[in-house]
Amino acid sequence: MATQSTVQPKEKTIAIIGNPNVGKSSIFNQLTGLNQKIGNYPGVTVDKTLGFLHNSGKEFQLIDLPGTYSIFPKSEDELIALRVLTGMEEEKPDAVMVILDSCNLERSLLLATQVLDLGLPLAFVLNMKDLAEINGIKIKTHKLYEALGVPLVMTDARKSVGMEAIRSLIFEEKFGQGQRFLEISEIANQELLEKVRDKFGLQNLYQAFQYLIFADSNKLLSLKDKEWIREVCGQFHFDRQAAQIEESNRRYAKIKEILKDTISSSTAKTSKFTKNLDRFLLHPILGYLVFIGIMLLIFQAIFAWAGVPMDWIDLGFAELSSWISSYLPAGVLTDFLAEGLIPGIGGIVIFIPQIALLFGFLAFLEDTGYLSRVVFLMDRIMRPFGLHGKSVVPLISGLACAIPAVMATRTISNTKEKLITILVTPWMSCSARLPVYIIIIGLVIPAETYFGFNMQALALLGMYLLGTVATLIGAFLLNLVFEQKERSFLLTELPIYRFPRWKAVLLTMYSKSKVFVFEAGKVILSISIILWVLASYGPPATMNTLEEEKIALLEAANSEVDATEIEELYASKKLEASFIGILGKAIEPAIKPLGYDWKIGIALITSFAAREVFVATIATIYSIGGDVDNELTIREKLAQETRPDTGEKVFNLATGISLMVFYAFAMQCMSTLAVVKRETKTWKWPILQTVVMTAVAYMAALITYQILV
Repeated sequence: MATQSTVQPKEKTIAIIGNPNVGKSSIFNQLTGLNQKIGNYPGVTVDKTLGFLHNSGKEFQLIDLPGTYSIFPKSEDELIALRVLTGMEEEKPDAVMVILDSCNLERSLLLATQVLDLGLPLAFVLNMKDLAEINGIKIKTHKLYEALGVPLVMTDARKSVGMEAIRSLIFEEKFGQGQRFLEISEIANQELLEKVRDKFGLQNLYQAFQYLIFADSNKLLSLKDKEWIREVCGQFHFDRQAAQIEESNRRYAKIKEILKDTISSSTAKTSKFTKNLDRFLLHPILGYLVFIGIMLLIFQAIFAWAGVPMDWIDLGFAELSSWISSYLPAGVLTDFLAEGLIPGIGGIVIFIPQIALLFGFLAFLEDTGYLSRVVFLMDRIMRPFGLHGKSVVPLISGLACAIPAVMATRTISNTKEKLITILVTPWMSCSARLPVYIIIIGLVIPAETYFGFNMQALALLGMYLLGTVATLIGAFLLNLVFEQKERSFLLTELPIYRFPRWKAVLLTMYSKSKVFVFEAGKVILSISIILWVLASYGPPATMNTLEEEKIALLEAANSEVDATEIEELYASKKLEASFIGILGKAIEPAIKPLGYDWKIGIALITSFAAREVFVATIATIYSIGGDVDNELTIREKLAQETRPDTGEKVFNLATGISLMVFYAFAMQCMSTLAVVKRETKTWKWPILQTVVMTAVAYMAALITYQILV
């Protein structure tokens, strides 16, 4: 019964651990499906991902631990693994499932044997068996089992091979403790280890060894306990750093001896193909040209392939507004739907084809193995600017969204390099900027082709390059301000090239588009309502006077044409006299040097909540008071908008480019600010980040407009 299941205690807690990019999370997701929840580990900002399996009335809770290469961690992400496995943070798991890379067992077994020596019940999952076969690697699993004494399962998570074996392993609880791999008392004095074990109530000497090594980084140890550990280390002349190095060396030496009898390999053609292709794609000159070329082709495809469905969506929302205005009774609700809500939502939905294509291409590149090469390639550029090698991952993630990108900086162990990455990541052109770029490029850049390249695609590529250059310059300047005492090195996988999983690519396109629309939709709906109210109402005395003037002129009008002109004239006057018009007029002197009028100013203000709101705001503002029966689309309305004083187009080349530059540099995402505060644990950095980025955006847009005008 449902009531009984809610109070039934969980039977087992199983932690899943492995090196980064070993398929750990893929296995976790296939086991748990949608039966997951996200929380936080106590005292840290790292997310805890929990999944649940049910079988014969028993509940199994799975914990997806952050990827790590050993349990001698430096970054906050990696610290979690040891805290969970040793029970420093909460109750220890009942069992651990270690995911191993079948193509690189030597490296995977360093972590695996460390977990083994902690004394927890274990099972090893040898993932990527297909890649091992392609690379000519044969693993004698029986000999490996004899050497380690821990149950082994072979899997290929990409193809869901071996998942039933893992479920059986969990449901039948076939985890084993194995035999001790390394005698830690040969590295550290046994009396010292026993003192630590007894002091903290630990189960074995290897856990005590970890406490010694981990003491300074352990946030849950009191200052008194840390001082006690320092004192006993001094008494026994224990060098923690030397001991850590010796432990790793001894462990690797023993692992190599085991692998001599358990692994045989032969040269594989695919491996040679991968190496030959890497010589070209990772070339110090050609590699960058290929990457830029691929990105240009992606942007060109985004414009070319998405054009038709975008036109259909644009026209569909225009017709829907017209239909509502024609067939629903006249009144406040009809005006709100036709002039506010529908144009606002349409301003986001129109970009679904391009958002889906962008994420689809990124998923394609990741699944083929090329995106890992991009990370490695760009690391050469990052270092002179003072960025950590691992900064490449959050920066590339920033092309999709700054929120997960900022969270991805947790893997950077150096505090100052992590902070620099957090502060500059929002300058990477995220997907929220894409609707702004696309609508403006479509207005001010001609759809012409030169030497086979679309000018609009080149303009879009230019905006992405501008964001990347700004990020690097910002990091360079911050590196001069922040003193850096240490550097780390990039450690990343270069997998073989593979055909993409089309199902995974399509699922990514769907899920990312869904998130984009629904997350943006929450903001758009509320802002559209606020905008419509502010734009439809104003100071009563002023609005009544305008209404009386309009009625008097309509009574005196001689023709239907005169009446239409009067309606349009006073609709414009009422918008200007509305609350939102007053707000726009108030900031117009500050933004006029950038080429913006008061209507664009309103869009700037609202888009500080989220950048993608710009298009919806513009669509809403320019629809209010207009003739919705003419079924003009968003782009057509904006293209026809003129300045009342000069008669020139509002969205000309100078204004359009200036506006894109402003959006390229400004911090306009409240969610990102909240995440920055969460990661830095202070409001100082997000506030400073907003002020500096907005100031840079204003100056850059000012210079751009003054040059092009």
